[in-house]
Amino acid sequence: MTAAVETRPSPLDVYGVALRRAAIGLPAGLEARDEAGRARRFDVGRWCGEPVAGDGGLVRRCTAATLDVGCGAGRLTAAVAASGVPALGVDISPDAVRIARDRGVPALRRDVFGPVPAPGRWQRLILADGNIGIGGDPVRLLGRCRELLAPVGRVLVEVDQPGSGSWRGRLRLRGSSHAFAWAYVDADDLAALATAAALRVCTQWTEAGRWFVCLAPA
Repeated sequence: MTAAVETRPSPLDVYGVALRRAAIGLPAGLEARDEAGRARRFDVGRWCGEPVAGDGGLVRRCTAATLDVGCGAGRLTAAVAASGVPALGVDISPDAVRIARDRGVPALRRDVFGPVPAPGRWQRLILADGNIGIGGDPVRLLGRCRELLAPVGRVLVEVDQPGSGSWRGRLRLRGSSHAFAWAYVDADDLAALATAAALRVCTQWTEAGRWFVCLAPA
């Protein structure tokens, strides 16, 4: 007789459940803990609805063809498209892409490190809502964004407030036993990371307590 093997949801499964709850108006939070046990909590509903405080300056800077990396349910992609600018969201979560499409948002299920439409032709790339952490290696991620960017394009990055400290490692979402690589980037540290990825800081701004940096090819 074979013993039953207990399986726990993957991080994408846990994220997908939160997205589906948020999409129908139910409370939807995520808690992530690093190896030291430090926790961060996220309101998924905030990512799934209409634009939130601080989005305005980001969207206004998307003045030409925009790729929203880690688009989730498509909040920012939708806002950019509504302004009349061609926009596309990419995300590895099937639930995120389905919810975005159900909202009429152009979105594809893609890994940013894999094939992405129109490489080298995007005028704007968005890394918001903590997505600078994708893959756990900000230099690698920024380097990939540099490859996707047009020669005169810009990468618009949301970062943590100065003095908060940068971090790289593995996170676990509550409800999942599987860890995944992630990173947090302090605003003070982004310039050096950008330089390592052949990018440079153009401008920085804050809005509604959020911190943003605009990067251009070096």
